[in-house]
Amino acid sequence: MGLRENAAAAAGRTLDETEPAAIRYEVREAPNLAEPDLGDLSKDAEPTTSAVIAWSRVMGEVRSIAKNERFDGGRAGRFNFRGIETALNAFGPACRKHGVLVIQHRVETEYRDISTSSGGRMRECTALVTFRIYGPDGSFFESQAAGEASDSGGRSTPKAQSIALRTLLINNGLVPTEDRDADAVQFERAESPVRPAVSYLDEICNPQTSAGRLRQIHHELGTTRQLGALVTNEVGDEEQIGAMVVRIGKERAAGGAA
Repeated sequence: MGLRENAAAAAGRTLDETEPAAIRYEVREAPNLAEPDLGDLSKDAEPTTSAVIAWSRVMGEVRSIAKNERFDGGRAGRFNFRGIETALNAFGPACRKHGVLVIQHRVETEYRDISTSSGGRMRECTALVTFRIYGPDGSFFESQAAGEASDSGGRSTPKAQSIALRTLLINNGLVPTEDRDADAVQFERAESPVRPAVSYLDEICNPQTSAGRLRQIHHELGTTRQLGALVTNEVGDEEQIGAMVVRIGKERAAGGAA
């Protein structure tokens, strides 16, 4: 999956008309964006409460955020995620209740132009954002989060900052998804890409290649069933690469090569 798709999915948005029509975003269940009733939004915000204590109380309010948004990128893949609006809807009321301010303090950005698979051009922004989290007593602590986003219409910077804010809230709030633990799922690694037979030619023809390495190359070609692959040998003739390795190995052994 490309950076553009990842950034868009993390921001919880739909792609505009400049992006491939095959990629769509949907919400499996429409999130409740109505602010929950947390009661008196000032009673728990005592003027003497520090930033650390106030933030711990916010964490007590936000116990979980499910991954209800769905990214469907066709060949790019499908996955569920938690968007910025969902995170704000959970943390906003809790922060207001406990007198917590999450302020963007400093932004460091890097940009580059990228090409899309359809030939378009996009601007990619990587933002490292420093936030200050204030408590009712005026104390604060700082925390950093990074965001990355791409856009063709000059919006990559605010998108990257939104992703950084969502990351900050969820990570600093230690917010679980209540999904099944990833360690409970077993999987097997995919096979490594097969190295093509022709890519061995330079090493086979190199006089410095040892007999031991030639035997190893022959074994690798046999494992990938490429011993019969036809290649152009060192004198320009067509030869099966397995036979070529054996021939060169014997020639070097006869000549006293190691």
